[in-house]
Amino acid sequence: MDSFFQIEEYRTDAGTFQYRRDLLTGLRCRIAPDRTQRGIDPPRAFVPDDGVPCVFCPERVHSETPVFSDGTRITFGESVTFPNLYPFAKRHVVTVITAAHAPPEVTVGQIEDALYGQISALSGEEGYVSCNWNALPSAGASMLHPHMQGIADAAPTVHAGMAISRSADFIRKTGTRYRDCLLEQEMGGPRHLFGDELPFVAHAVPLGEKEVRAYLPIRTIDELEPWCGLLAEGIGRVLSLYRRAGHFAYNMALVCDASGRPDEGFRAFCSLIARINPGPAAMSDSAFMERMHLEPVVLTLPEDVRAFLH
Repeated sequence: MDSFFQIEEYRTDAGTFQYRRDLLTGLRCRIAPDRTQRGIDPPRAFVPDDGVPCVFCPERVHSETPVFSDGTRITFGESVTFPNLYPFAKRHVVTVITAAHAPPEVTVGQIEDALYGQISALSGEEGYVSCNWNALPSAGASMLHPHMQGIADAAPTVHAGMAISRSADFIRKTGTRYRDCLLEQEMGGPRHLFGDELPFVAHAVPLGEKEVRAYLPIRTIDELEPWCGLLAEGIGRVLSLYRRAGHFAYNMALVCDASGRPDEGFRAFCSLIARINPGPAAMSDSAFMERMHLEPVVLTLPEDVRAFLH
């Protein structure tokens, strides 16, 4: 019996499905394993490198991308971090992860260096920070070249706000942190994938296909650096899991509390979901903000929609 998740299973003549609810946030999902028989997600590696350098390639990234106010970009290994040219957050940075335009896979070392770049750009920010990744256009990436995006705002995103405020409610009611109680249930169970010091767990009420969460013992981006190696190693293992399952597109979000706030029990987590049925000809408009943060980024002002009537 789960203490933190409500699971109801229903059997019909056509198959079995479940309603699931996360008792901390109230978020719900439906899981229908029989629908995998439709064959909508044939395994396929994705887009070949067309050989044309993009603005994130080494030939252009150091001359054609924006710079920070001091005139610099941040580099760790192959990674290059700079301000986003088209921001949708008060602080919005991009970290190019690899020198290669379309590598067959991203290595653990490359992920670790990219995380260092995100930390360097976002540490000390007063807002709520998240580090995010849309991999491939079918996961909402506007650029094929692998890159992370870090954002910081005065208010948390919808999902982060739920997790932070309700973790505070939980510790007030129980005297213990939600992370500690949750892991006491999950460690060694059927959803615990790997990791002791930094556990990676298949989330019981997933936001997307094969969601995996890493539950960090820290609260803010300022505390993340000592954990980057373990986190990058775990992310690499999850991406390998996805490839073996036939998924090549995915989203990631590392959700943190704001620095300078009192510790109210929340602990950071890093979540990944696989994206199914990748379409090489189109970019999805559902990316990390929509899928992981539950907060859509929209292009058109509502006040401008009326103009399309004429």
